[in-house]
Amino acid sequence: MKNLAKSAFVLSMMAVPAAAIAHPIIVERDRGLPIAPNNDSNSYWLDYKTDISEAKRELASDLRRATDREDRREAHEEYRREIADARYDYRKEMWERGYRVADFREDRFRVSRR
Repeated sequence: MKNLAKSAFVLSMMAVPAAAIAHPIIVERDRGLPIAPNNDSNSYWLDYKTDISEAKRELASDLRRATDREDRREAHEEYRREIADARYDYRKEMWERGYRVADFREDRFRVSRR
């Protein structure tokens, strides 16, 4: 019985992703990197904003054409996937250029400490 409990615990710990264990705001790898400029001088930021805008337009269009609950659910799932993909692409580009992307929570924390 003890072996079964130990193996269940070990398997559950292996299932926890590393991101869940890492600090929620700043991943240790990114400490010390400057925050990415989120303004119009950053072409990757403009691409990110364009992707978000396009995803919103597609969601609105899909919802207009939806005929049942399943269509609306699929439209929202597609929207969430596109947002996640855009966020991943932006974070990857910024990390490759030596920047880290600040989350809203991190921005709020930094402003409150001033």
